[in-house]
Amino acid sequence: MRTILSPIESEFATTAEAEAYDRWFREKVQASLDDQRPSAAHDEVMAKLREIIEAKRRAHAASPVAR
Repeated sequence: MRTILSPIESEFATTAEAEAYDRWFREKVQASLDDQRPSAAHDEVMAKLREIIEAKRRAHAASPVAR
């Protein structure tokens, strides 16, 4: 049965959509938990992203279009 959900209570239009999303999300979480690759520390990831962002900012600032 497809129950219509209120947009105030749910971001999904029907319970079927909400259940499908829940299944998909749980599968993704389980796949991540089962992944045997080594994890990366949050601080290391953030440091690398800061480097990438700064490099992009410098490249943008040096661009003649940015001036």
